[in-house]
Amino acid sequence: MIQIQRFQPSHGPAVTALVLQILNEEFSIPVQAEHMPDLLDVPGFYQQGGGGFWVALDEGGELLACLGLRDLGGGQAALRKMYVRASHRGPQHGLAQRLLQTLLGCAQAAELREIFLGTTEQFAAACRFYEAQGFEALSESALPPSFPRLAPETRFYRLALPPKA
Repeated sequence: MIQIQRFQPSHGPAVTALVLQILNEEFSIPVQAEHMPDLLDVPGFYQQGGGGFWVALDEGGELLACLGLRDLGGGQAALRKMYVRASHRGPQHGLAQRLLQTLLGCAQAAELREIFLGTTEQFAAACRFYEAQGFEALSESALPPSFPRLAPETRFYRLALPPKA
């Protein structure tokens, strides 16, 4: 059984290893840990205001996926670091969907209004996933000024959240 839980500092090395493995080995994007300062201080970067960071662990405690939400202020947030181990991707596993639903529930509880994200065209399956979840493509110029843009990002999305009931 897979558990989704809030990030704890003890998850840090496994999260960094997962992200680097996917970027470097699967997609040949040369990134090193020092290029991702958000992962060096997950609590300080993500777990503030309406933000959060979640991990998915299997029954043995192995990290299968991660997902972050950075509160940008003004009811806006950035979805970052959504990575799922290749063995657990796809609708047959439902892990990405479960992670996103966890994030959306927390975002609505925090009364966030909009979630933005940036990705690259190399992540074609991720782009299809976001679009299927209701994220709408937008231009880079339409991003909020506080959005933490990363150099390899070429595609941007926005999701409007319904008001808290």
